[in-house]
Amino acid sequence: MKTKVCLSVDTEFSIGGAFIDTRNVPIAEKRVWCDVEGKSEGLGFILDCLERHRITATFFVEALQQHYFKHDPMAPIAQRLHGAGHEVQLHVHPCWHLFQHEDWKERLGQKSRVDAFFGRDEDESLALIQDAMAIFAGWGIPAPTVFRSASLQHDAALYRATARAGIPYSSNIGVAIFDSGDPDYKLYGGRHLRHGVIECPILTFSDWDMFGKQHLKTLTITGTSFAETRTLLERAQRAGIEQVVILTHPFEYVQCGDFTMREMRRNRLNQRRLEQVAAYLDARRDLFDTCGIGAAASMPMAATSANNALLKGRLLQALPRMASQYAYERYGKWQLARMARQPRPVAAGTAPIADLA
Repeated sequence: MKTKVCLSVDTEFSIGGAFIDTRNVPIAEKRVWCDVEGKSEGLGFILDCLERHRITATFFVEALQQHYFKHDPMAPIAQRLHGAGHEVQLHVHPCWHLFQHEDWKERLGQKSRVDAFFGRDEDESLALIQDAMAIFAGWGIPAPTVFRSASLQHDAALYRATARAGIPYSSNIGVAIFDSGDPDYKLYGGRHLRHGVIECPILTFSDWDMFGKQHLKTLTITGTSFAETRTLLERAQRAGIEQVVILTHPFEYVQCGDFTMREMRRNRLNQRRLEQVAAYLDARRDLFDTCGIGAAASMPMAATSANNALLKGRLLQALPRMASQYAYERYGKWQLARMARQPRPVAAGTAPIADLA
């Protein structure tokens, strides 16, 4: 049996620090395309890599941003992804909903956890999902069949709301990123029926186990070396795990000086990891079937579908990853600091303007 591997890409804009300081402004396309010296090192790089290795991915596209960006710059992005043959599914960050109110700054001070689905009333979650679905419908692409929540936050009420919204599948769980504390949602992989919705968790594994302590990690491109990912995929295949979901974001393929993204440089480490994973999956089509989450989730459930085995990585692979990541991040910060000190050219006859992305 081939293991289905689903690369998922959360495609979203950024609040840009506006909730920290209301003088800041959200960032739109810049957060997705991540142009460096005239070349897209974010979404553009991802699409080129996937096309080169004949891989279909799932792009979870955030919809509620339209409450701030009235011209809806996410629409052409979603249309391009669909046109490239990828699955386009629904991603929702509740925080954008505040911008539908003119007094959003005052409301911000009255609310806590504005971007959380965990602990949110079921009817309120349903209303947010339905609002996002209406925006999604305006993009002129097929309706979503898979839902992913903000920051992977979830609880039983969210699954009931998702079912009521008519969405049959979800991918909300990455135990090492967010643990609801409910054992029914401590899902490491596979497919699991929860309140009428089939959940397809992002793979969570143990990257090291020492002195009786086990460390959990969710499988991401930015946080996992290629050697670790290959080991996990091979172990999943041998263990009969039918589906592996991997997480990434376009902005992970650049390094930024801060949330304004004024200084950016290519993240060669993460780009190399994605390239290696994609090339490996392309070469091992005898073992793995790369497809969208919606396609994988729609297959008939089998006795092995709910296999919730916790895979184990190798410490000898985790240690080099931690060292290389630390060194590259330090080097990147040094380079970005140098860039920030350089004078910014301003074209003659123009004045600096606010970066509205």
